[in-house]
Amino acid sequence: MTNLSVNINKVATIRNARGGNVPNVTHVALDCERFGADGITVHPRPDERHIRRSDVYELRPLLRTEFNIEGYPAEPFLDLVTSVKPAQVTLVPDSPDVLTSNSGWDVTAHLDFLTQVVDRLKEKGIRTSIFIDTDERNILAAARTGADRVEFYTEPYAAMYAKDPEAAVAPYVAASVIAHNAGLGVNAGHDLNLENLAFFHEKMPYLNEVSIGHALISDALYLGLEETIRRYKACLK
Repeated sequence: MTNLSVNINKVATIRNARGGNVPNVTHVALDCERFGADGITVHPRPDERHIRRSDVYELRPLLRTEFNIEGYPAEPFLDLVTSVKPAQVTLVPDSPDVLTSNSGWDVTAHLDFLTQVVDRLKEKGIRTSIFIDTDERNILAAARTGADRVEFYTEPYAAMYAKDPEAAVAPYVAASVIAHNAGLGVNAGHDLNLENLAFFHEKMPYLNEVSIGHALISDALYLGLEETIRRYKACLK
């Protein structure tokens, strides 16, 4: 069974647009769990344009499923996650001004840096995942850092899916096998949705987890949160 981690960044974006606490990020996260989500993902950026540090501290003692925190491993982020100790930290190469994650790490170029970060997180008992593309060189380098998992950046799959699903998924299938053989767990995320998720899951071996935010929260505007999570979970059976 592949786990569904719901990224609630967009809920925080709506809240922050008006100030106050509507919608309530914590309540939405707990509802996601109640409706069947296997985990909650947040990405606290330095400018706090969606998830705030205070959200992370509020969520940590309340969540009963896996808490995944994404972010660029600058010192303030590392201080936050080593204090909170979520189940998983996903390391992304985003600069502070990027709109959304749009590429994976060049792990070879940042091998020493990422290895030090992974060591620091593992000392705290935190599972680590590195956000990468499907290039074999990056996968094998991720294994050398000591990371537990990789998360494959799936925007290229989503962009090609309508035209040629088999060609779109093929690099991810091969990459998943390489990662598994290197001792890495496999996560995936970015632009996965109700149209392309079931096919991706069907074809992908060793897929531990998908993290989905924008599409899922958008679908919930039409379908309701409970029905949306039910449909995404159905794609992963």
